[in-house]
Amino acid sequence: MKFLDQAKIHIRSGNGGAGCVSFRREKFIEFGGPDGGDGGKGGDVIAECVEGLNTLIDYRFQQHFKAKTGMHGMGKNRAGANGADIILKVPVGTQIFEEDEETLIADMTEAGQRVVLARGGNGGFGNAYFKSATNQAPRRANPGQEGEEKTIVLRLKLIADAGLVGLPNAGKSTFLAAVSAAKPKIADYPFTTLTPGLGVVSVDTRTFVLADIPGLIEGAHEGAGLGDRFLGHLERCRILIHLVDGTQEDVAEAYHVIRGEIEAYGAGLEEKPEILCLNKADALTPEERDEKAAILEEESGAKVFVISGVSGEGIQAVLRLAADEIGARRAEERAAETEQEEGWQP
Repeated sequence: MKFLDQAKIHIRSGNGGAGCVSFRREKFIEFGGPDGGDGGKGGDVIAECVEGLNTLIDYRFQQHFKAKTGMHGMGKNRAGANGADIILKVPVGTQIFEEDEETLIADMTEAGQRVVLARGGNGGFGNAYFKSATNQAPRRANPGQEGEEKTIVLRLKLIADAGLVGLPNAGKSTFLAAVSAAKPKIADYPFTTLTPGLGVVSVDTRTFVLADIPGLIEGAHEGAGLGDRFLGHLERCRILIHLVDGTQEDVAEAYHVIRGEIEAYGAGLEEKPEILCLNKADALTPEERDEKAAILEEESGAKVFVISGVSGEGIQAVLRLAADEIGARRAEERAAETEQEEGWQP
């Protein structure tokens, strides 16, 4: 299935049905009177978050969605039926924006979550509604209200606990394949990964979701390579795993390129905890490992893990550290939610 993480669509809710002007006229019935029914309500446009979807490809070839109009009222006090709603199914992690792409309407983070994007118009009153002691034969009825119409932007941000970052061909896809059941494309050339991928990682008795995004190059924030459009998928991550290709001559430059692009992107990515790894250790001599790991530690000021996605060397230590950090973050979030609930006053 093709991956699509952004779509612009046009939605319109249904108009309300018109009220009816009708009078009861039957042979041998002494008292008639107005009996026009009300119109039905127009259908709503509703966004629903569902499991099993990981792309917005459904909105690639259809961009216009219109709910049904409510039925008009009829005689004998018959009200019109409500118009059918239209449901837009979106993946978990979808954000819905106004047309300006800045005003957030809804953030769909849980399966089953529903948001009404456009409400249908109310149905009009029939003439039976207007009868009174002083107006026993009203000849008026209301038209139905018009529905809402707008253009919205859907933007998918994958929900993952940890995110892989690095230059193209740094071994991110190999790492993902080694630690999960995911089967990303792996080849010995840059930009093998063109769309983000997800994998579920199990370490000891713990599990977390790992996201692999396409590689960044210098100038990505200005549109170089694949640009930085996929960095948005890491905004929800609790931790970053930064892979540096150990076979490169200048590992310090490789490290600073990625850090520079992350800082240029902003959105809080630069503040996330990071695990720095010197990858492809299986292709290095012991002297090269020590030398390049020392360079990275000096440049980053952090501990460097020497790993190999091919042989599996050092990977378990990285996964355990990531699981510890993710667990701590989850505990902090639960504590914050509990504190907020306890402080809430009805």
